[in-house]
Amino acid sequence: MAKRRKTAREKLEEAKGLPKIVMDTPKGAMLVPRPLDVDSLIRKVERGKLVTVDQIRERLARDFRVDWTCPMTTGIFIRVAAEAAEEDLREGRRQPSPYWRVIKTDGSLNEKFPGGTDHQAARLIEEGHIIEPGKGKKPPRVKDFEKSLQEIIVVP
Repeated sequence: MAKRRKTAREKLEEAKGLPKIVMDTPKGAMLVPRPLDVDSLIRKVERGKLVTVDQIRERLARDFRVDWTCPMTTGIFIRVAAEAAEEDLREGRRQPSPYWRVIKTDGSLNEKFPGGTDHQAARLIEEGHIIEPGKGKKPPRVKDFEKSLQEIIVVP
């Protein structure tokens, strides 16, 4: 009998011993966050605003008082949050995590989000952003994205 695949929502809510702090890395103490920690920060990004993956990582590192946050797991968990948000929308849940507001450090869109860069671009255009087409192998990016970056402030 085939094993049932976990939904993105199940993956998002799964802790698996996280968060975890790895002390002995070359860059100092590293956080491996929980998926819900990442999703919680994405939910704080306001309509019309943007946040970079690096901003999320920096905020998590500050909150957990470590030197840095694992880029690989953070990226995976941003994608899981995106997939869970799309599941939520299909199931009629309101206010999904606004993952489309998360961009790469250079302002480019994420090809791995549900629907790819076209879907993310459409959502961002709805919120007033201008999308510049990709060049060569580079994905599309948000024009003047720096003007729309939001500082992620966590309210206790």
